[in-house]
Amino acid sequence: MKHETVVIVDFGAQYAHLLGKLIRNLNIYSEIVPYTSSRTSIMEKSPHAIILIGKSDEKADEIDKRFDKSILTLGIPILGIGIGMHLIVKHFNGRSLYEGNDSYSYQDLSIDYNTTIFRGLNFEENIWLNNKVIIKRLPKEFNSIAHSDVSTIKAIEHISLPIYGLSFHPEIVENISIGRIIENFLIDITRITRSWTASSFIISSIEEIKQKIGHEQVILGLSGGIDSTVVATLLDRAIGTNLIPIYVNTGLMRKYETTTIKEFYEKKYSSKIIIVNAEKEFLSALQGVTDPEEKRKIIGKLFINIFTTEAQKYKNAKWLAQGTVYSDVIESQLMAGSSLPLKSHHNVGGLPEIMNLKLIEPIRHLFKDEVRKVGFKLDIPKEFLFRHPFPGPGLAIRIIGEVTKEKVQLLQDIDAILSEELHAFELYEKVWQGFAVLLPVFSVGMEGDKRTYAQTCCLRIVNSVDAMTATFTELPWIFLKKVSTRITNEIQRINKVVYDISSKPPSTIEWE
Repeated sequence: MKHETVVIVDFGAQYAHLLGKLIRNLNIYSEIVPYTSSRTSIMEKSPHAIILIGKSDEKADEIDKRFDKSILTLGIPILGIGIGMHLIVKHFNGRSLYEGNDSYSYQDLSIDYNTTIFRGLNFEENIWLNNKVIIKRLPKEFNSIAHSDVSTIKAIEHISLPIYGLSFHPEIVENISIGRIIENFLIDITRITRSWTASSFIISSIEEIKQKIGHEQVILGLSGGIDSTVVATLLDRAIGTNLIPIYVNTGLMRKYETTTIKEFYEKKYSSKIIIVNAEKEFLSALQGVTDPEEKRKIIGKLFINIFTTEAQKYKNAKWLAQGTVYSDVIESQLMAGSSLPLKSHHNVGGLPEIMNLKLIEPIRHLFKDEVRKVGFKLDIPKEFLFRHPFPGPGLAIRIIGEVTKEKVQLLQDIDAILSEELHAFELYEKVWQGFAVLLPVFSVGMEGDKRTYAQTCCLRIVNSVDAMTATFTELPWIFLKKVSTRITNEIQRINKVVYDISSKPPSTIEWE
């Protein structure tokens, strides 16, 4: 099923991601492309509307050189936000400045005309304003439709074409009514169809997999996380026993993880899950290693070697499935002014080249929250859909210092208690991620009338939307007290529990 598309041309910063999610929540399909995209590449997506948004650290004249301004002449509805408004004004021979510091502030907006894009708004609204865009002379084809408290132009409308500009950000949804601007633009002006739903995605995805794969076999690396579980379910419905699911037990997973995954997949899927027990190999490779980056490299390389060895047993397999999601795709693109991708994402890095397999990524067009919505429609159990994120290197990067079997088992026990109490207090689904870190810190303690000298663990519980930023969670003291008491009472090797109250930035979510 082909969905009508909104193309978001991204000039940098986080706002394009927020806008993309806002549009998807309206059941409208959106794609984000870097501002260096050509007119041809954008038209290949058959856009029903284009939104220019973001900021750039480049100088205005450099932006003009790299941005294909013919995009503004495609004859389809266009909305320019921030720098997008600046470019529209310049293209139509107005005078606009894009200079000064990147400053944003909340200001009062006065709406001058009750035009379609402002339908349902008050005549006075509070906005998140981009102060870098200053219009000195409006093009003759445009009207000013809103201004700030200092009488500067903050929104414009073409007199005859569906072209609009805003110097404020309606996708910042603290002001719900301002967020209606996007809906007004897409529904009332663009008249785009709301066809992007979890159900429609499942139908089109299964059909696409069938057409692409045919009767060939597909190898999938299972992790037990939500992404690989949704991918496995889609593939199972599309190709049945031609799916070859492989799970590598590194020995660095949560307590009972391998048993839980095995039981779940054997009940739900047509294909038998292949479990490779490689605990000894991973622990041996990590012996004596304390540097976190070295741990990651060792684990990643060994995983690829073990997975490849197992996968190559299946000579008829032609495809490798990965759980790449849309945020991975966006971050891997060349963003504004950059000569290198922001982040390189490979769920199983290098495998297609090593194994001469074709790659299939069934959920590469879904944001993380959309993956969960699709999972609900696929009847995946709640306990799998709401599992907290778990790092690829597993518990190895939650053990500060050398990784041993004894330390892994110790941390598994601590983590299990934390998880049990998060569920018992009905907090598990209310937080983004909760886990424990084993610290190489020993302290004196008391057990009855005996002196102890035991280890310290740290609890880390954060809230986030996309893991780009995170804040520590202010948990009830009764919960923290219960968890601490259970850990120190039930695990003799731990006599001190601390709670991490740092946010990202400046910290990261994981310790290593």
